[in-house]
Amino acid sequence: MRYWLMKSEPSEYSIDDLARDGSVAWFGVRNYQARNFMRDQMKVGDGVLFYHSSCAEPGIAGLAEVSRLAYPDETQFETGGKYFDPKATRENPRWFNVEVRFVEKTRLLSIAELRGYPELANMRILAKGNRLSITPVDPDEWRFILARLRA
Repeated sequence: MRYWLMKSEPSEYSIDDLARDGSVAWFGVRNYQARNFMRDQMKVGDGVLFYHSSCAEPGIAGLAEVSRLAYPDETQFETGGKYFDPKATRENPRWFNVEVRFVEKTRLLSIAELRGYPELANMRILAKGNRLSITPVDPDEWRFILARLRA
């Protein structure tokens, strides 16, 4: 089992939306490294820290898990759509998504609070210049964060 942090802007799709819907296809990722994480490494049952980004108070807002392996992201084929990719074909898709299912909404563990723990100093979300929407989380970081969320 692996662990991931997946960012979503709450104005686009929040932890409350995931709680309402139960699961969602994680579509619209247009970064090759993030795509490769989904396509090549994510497995059903992997843990997900659901992270609210580009908002007044960014941070971990809940927990989810991967519920379906990677498959082609349909939005790449939608001509005129926000995520359309003219180089993608059904025979050779460029972009993939996984599905994640809701586990629980938690208290917000803000980016400021995350930065305050020396135990998380190497966490990729805290790295200077990190812009990836999906990053792996070390098992020790996962356990540490869960303990803080449930304290």
